[in-house]
Amino acid sequence: MTVDINQLNSLALAYIGDAIFELYVREHLIKSGQINPRELQKRAVKFVSANAQSAIMDYFHEQQLFLSDEYNIIRRGRNAKSKTIPKNTPIQSYRQSTAFEALLGYHYLKGNDKRLNDIIDEAINFIAQKS
Repeated sequence: MTVDINQLNSLALAYIGDAIFELYVREHLIKSGQINPRELQKRAVKFVSANAQSAIMDYFHEQQLFLSDEYNIIRRGRNAKSKTIPKNTPIQSYRQSTAFEALLGYHYLKGNDKRLNDIIDEAINFIAQKS
């Protein structure tokens, strides 16, 4: 069975995008010399939380870092209807983070490795500078 990535459900894109971003963040933290598992998890949350990803989206919008063809994926991700929403996260932040993860999932599944790496590197640098 072949899946058309362009027609894939936004929440499915976000599902894989979440895993990809988590992996990249963990790699970044390990390479930066963090080895204590408790500290690793604490620091990882600063990158992968809905609030952090929402801030990344705001930063990318302000800096005009999105490509024109990415806005459709972002819109679809932001408008995706999930049955669960974290209790301590504003709905707008949750939707922005879903859009971010959907964008990462889209590029990953399309094999757009250069663009995926560029987005993630910029996102990690942005959050690292804020921390």
